[in-house]
Amino acid sequence: MSDLNTEFKKAAEDVQNLSESPDNDVLLKLYALYKQGTHGDASGKRPGFTSPVKRAKFDAWAGLKGKSQDEAQQSYIDLVTSLT
Repeated sequence: MSDLNTEFKKAAEDVQNLSESPDNDVLLKLYALYKQGTHGDASGKRPGFTSPVKRAKFDAWAGLKGKSQDEAQQSYIDLVTSLT
């Protein structure tokens, strides 16, 4: 396993143990970076307006289209580090 992958997994664990919950914008960014870092570009159908939370998550993830998984993982690590 690469060092980046190890750091990414550690950051994913660290985010579960934050002393304060980040605001919704940061949570969406964390979600999107995690999804991009683990799955790549968003796929599937955009949720409808009756599911605003799912729609916001999808939109945040889709906004990272084209960003490599390594870049997304590093951005996720950097964001989590800034929160700890």
